[in-house]
Amino acid sequence: MSYLVGVTALWAFSFSLIGVYLSGQVDSYFAVMARILLATAIFLPFLRPAALRWSSRLGLMAIGSLQLGVMYLFFYQSFLLLTVPEVLLFTIFTPLYITLVDDLLARRFSPRYLVVAALAVVGAAVIRYDGVTNDYWLGFLVVQGANLSFALGQVAYRHLARSLPDGVAHRHLFGWFYLGALCIAIPAFWLLGDSTKLPTTPLQWGVLGWLGLVASGLGYFLWNKGACRVDAGTLAIMNNALIPAGLIVNLVIWNRDADLARLGIGAVILAGSLWLNARWAKRSGVATATPAASRP
Repeated sequence: MSYLVGVTALWAFSFSLIGVYLSGQVDSYFAVMARILLATAIFLPFLRPAALRWSSRLGLMAIGSLQLGVMYLFFYQSFLLLTVPEVLLFTIFTPLYITLVDDLLARRFSPRYLVVAALAVVGAAVIRYDGVTNDYWLGFLVVQGANLSFALGQVAYRHLARSLPDGVAHRHLFGWFYLGALCIAIPAFWLLGDSTKLPTTPLQWGVLGWLGLVASGLGYFLWNKGACRVDAGTLAIMNNALIPAGLIVNLVIWNRDADLARLGIGAVILAGSLWLNARWAKRSGVATATPAASRP
């Protein structure tokens, strides 16, 4: 849980940095490619190819290509179809996808996960909802493509981690995740990017460096590792905890307008869903960690 909380705080700052210093100024596809290249550079020195079978390597690459590569393609396309408030509103459905995909892979149905995920969606909706326009259905579907890609990647990593070799740390395997994401990011920039909108100031390069090395590099590594240590309900809820965290960062540092009453109510609902999930898990004796979680 501590990993997810820490990364939530980290990503809350990252979203603001993107909005203030990169959005509309630096080509989105270049930003994505640069972030993933820097993240890959962190983990390549730790990579131990002989530690995994080819099937596991390809599995990690497929997860990375989906959770980062495909997700970003959907996500940035959505801004061409929707207003920013609409995009933010439609991202709140990710917890529902996590619970449903996790049950599907485990061949079960867990109503309590669906209930707490739905509560998380309600809490996020209270915070984020600003109304929608009439012509938004295509944009809605595009955002759901991003949500589903991110959810599938998280759940797939939790399940794949159980079959990874004991005694091999996650950091020695995670390079495959970013190599898979690069297989999507590089062709995307080549085909869709605008080479005339590269970073032009040291500040923009510095923000990209932070996002690549810290937010994407350490962030996704710790988030996926944390996903292995909690149940699907907690993971689903934490996906929407970014909403109040991001708004608080914007309010405190960049003085952006925020409805404090709605922020407080939504945060209480999110906290309540976490509490309810923990109570149900304790009562039913559900284990929250996978066997892979014991690796450092």
